[in-house]
Amino acid sequence: MITIREYKGHIRNWAALCEELGVDETLARKERECAILIRAYETWGHDMASHIYGMFAFALWDDEERKLFCLRDQFGTKPFYYYETADGGLLYGTSIRDIMEQEGFEKKLNEEMLQLYLSLTYVAGENTFFRGLKKLMPGHYLVWQDGRLSITRYWTPTFCADEDKSLEDWAEEIHSTIEKIMPEVKTADETAESFLSGGVDSSYVLSMSDVRMTDSCGYEEARFDESGLAAQTAEILGRENSRCLITPEEYFAIVPYVMYNMEQPLGDASAIAFAIACRETAKHTKLCYSGEGADEFFGGYNMYRNAERYGENLKTFYVGNTNIMKEDEKQRILKKYDPDVLPIELARRIYEETEGLDPLTKMSDVDIQIWLEGDIYLNVDKMSTAVGLEIRMPLTDLRIFDIASRMPARFKVNDEQNKVAFRTAAAKALPEEIAFRKKLGFIVPIRIWMADERYNQDVHKKFQSKAAEKFFHLEEINAILEDYLGGNSDNWRKVWTIYTFLVWYEIYFGE
Repeated sequence: MITIREYKGHIRNWAALCEELGVDETLARKERECAILIRAYETWGHDMASHIYGMFAFALWDDEERKLFCLRDQFGTKPFYYYETADGGLLYGTSIRDIMEQEGFEKKLNEEMLQLYLSLTYVAGENTFFRGLKKLMPGHYLVWQDGRLSITRYWTPTFCADEDKSLEDWAEEIHSTIEKIMPEVKTADETAESFLSGGVDSSYVLSMSDVRMTDSCGYEEARFDESGLAAQTAEILGRENSRCLITPEEYFAIVPYVMYNMEQPLGDASAIAFAIACRETAKHTKLCYSGEGADEFFGGYNMYRNAERYGENLKTFYVGNTNIMKEDEKQRILKKYDPDVLPIELARRIYEETEGLDPLTKMSDVDIQIWLEGDIYLNVDKMSTAVGLEIRMPLTDLRIFDIASRMPARFKVNDEQNKVAFRTAAAKALPEEIAFRKKLGFIVPIRIWMADERYNQDVHKKFQSKAAEKFFHLEEINAILEDYLGGNSDNWRKVWTIYTFLVWYEIYFGE
């Protein structure tokens, strides 16, 4: 007998799988999807993930073979953790706090992660801030049998440029694929809303959906506020828009809540705003769309336009979307520094896999394998779960990635534009001024707010705390803080990354 021990996710091609596997499609969704997983395992074994489209992480128990089988989807949209106990047992699940509560878990800090965190601002790779607790990485499955653990990588991003297609060919393939995927993202009896910024990704998703209500957040500071553009987009597409105004008081007040529910520190300032957006959206829906994935797949970041200039030098420094603190600075501020713990080591295997490919593909692959999993998807999952909101990301799909993996770099970025082919596809459903609108990003006025003495009192307090003294040379981190307060606004990320770690540490380790 096979039973599902843990499952989190959404299977998109459930109807086709029900027919192929003989599963009753009238079952309630969770029951239906668990039945699909069981039948898929019985039919395809460890190769089952190659037949499933969607977002998922699960653990199943094979009673006949006395075997535990755990699997995480190709991109890591849902988290999955495991921990080997001192007496030879295995703890596992999609929540760190749930694992911590189980017998055999010993809570100890993995201090080595702090060194990486100060550069990346998130927890990258398989290790976590809890010693012995590991992430099952995207595209991997775990087998636990006879007291032995084995981890296998079942999927690796591969790239092979197809030079025979035109820009219009690529745009048409993107558009027709999204047309095919969107009806799978929800059933006819489900009602969804959609997060909407001023950008092309969320606008494109909206235009291809039957969503009536959109959700945006904004600020009183006009230069950071995209909500006006979002409202305009919603009006053009004949949809409604709900705007959440985020104040600095609300932003700073919710930081401990975010770090608690994130379960590990996250120095991405947009995560706090996203948490507020999830909370407000959950007041009027339990299902929402979001546009993650397209930037990494199709060349959405402005820095990608520098890829050719970086060339082979990439492998010496590029570790993903963020790299805010260099080794000499970390060595100066940390009381414990290990010269062998380097962020670039996390990307070394990826560069080996992409040897001989163009620089843009290398950058994209690093972000797909490290940044998306460690920051973006974790943020989406944890903040939505905390308020009982389910977020589905239509653009994160193997079929979408397949197109991107075959697309030459020139159709992703050029001297004037990013996401060239994707925007051309979006223009089939959106006005050109929206499809080709300059990327703003999910920006937050934190660099202004944190310099204001009305809002930064806890930052000052944390930088003088016992926890800070345990890990940092206080005079060094406070010099960074004072430099920022003195007008060097570029230092805000360093201050924020140190601060979020200290907030998280006090919550989970009580100092």
